[in-house]
Amino acid sequence: MEQMANMICQEIEIRANYLPDKTLETVYFGGGTPSLLSPTSIDKILNQIALTFNSDWKEVTLEANPDDLNENNLRAWKSLGIDRLSLGIQSFDEQVLKFYNRAHTAKESKSAIAKARKIGFEKFSLDLIYGFPQPDHELWKRDLSEAIKQNPGHISSYALTVESKTALGNWVNKGTFKPAEEDFVADQFEILQEQTEKAGYIQYEVSNFGMPDQFALHNTNYWKGVPYLGVGPSAHSFDGQNRGANPSNNSLYLKSMESGAIPFVVDNLSADDRLNESILTGLRTLWGIDLEEINNVFGIDLLTSKKVILSKMDSEGWLIWKDKNLSLSKSGKLLADSIAEALFV
Repeated sequence: MEQMANMICQEIEIRANYLPDKTLETVYFGGGTPSLLSPTSIDKILNQIALTFNSDWKEVTLEANPDDLNENNLRAWKSLGIDRLSLGIQSFDEQVLKFYNRAHTAKESKSAIAKARKIGFEKFSLDLIYGFPQPDHELWKRDLSEAIKQNPGHISSYALTVESKTALGNWVNKGTFKPAEEDFVADQFEILQEQTEKAGYIQYEVSNFGMPDQFALHNTNYWKGVPYLGVGPSAHSFDGQNRGANPSNNSLYLKSMESGAIPFVVDNLSADDRLNESILTGLRTLWGIDLEEINNVFGIDLLTSKKVILSKMDSEGWLIWKDKNLSLSKSGKLLADSIAEALFV
């Protein structure tokens, strides 16, 4: 881990000119499991970021598992300037956690925020998974109710997804696990919308719900197309024009960095790619897309070229119009990706 932290620092230094602006608003330690890093390694990385860019950040988030939230870690993270914890709760049900192969228990899930608050943390996000196959929606309603009771201020929630070449994918292929039907998953998404709204949360992005003053600044910038630098294995970056990624293999990443070669592979985006990305990410958010701005930047008049499609979507009640700004209704958010794809050029 120490070697990995050193190489990450080296990559930050080498890629100092990747971003058009040296002033960063946010720092985000994301998955795998960065809470396994020693506080010394986290401190080293933060110091390197401050040396290379700036240290006046508005938000510093660490993704953590509930079982890593001991008093020593929490005090160390707080002293390093981490001010927001994104907790991988997933469920408050013991059996479901075992199925997901999570190391923490339901009891640890319920005590996680209380432990962190005791040390002085005030900003949180809870990750939850919906769509676990059940005869009814009671388990999901209990999970949601418990999450809201914790009063985190921010909840991120994603449907259980079966990926090939994973344990879950193998179980599905062997017939030992049957995923929930699409309608069941859609119903749980609607329950998520209803319960969070009732508790005062705003669905500011399809999978993210925050109290009015607790939207994730880092993720909001991402959806709004602000450039970002990602370092370490599997990290993705965006410079405002093109994207790129590091290899997901830890050993390959370390070998490349040790030899002085940046393993970053650039994905050059065409003008159509950038337009389609702005449609996809914009429509997932509360702020939607500005059709006039799209016309000015890309020379594409979606109001004219997609008139028939937009009219049909409007009649289905999926769209919200405010002058030439287009966003999605609650029912439209359920179909966000397919709606965006229909508007691609």
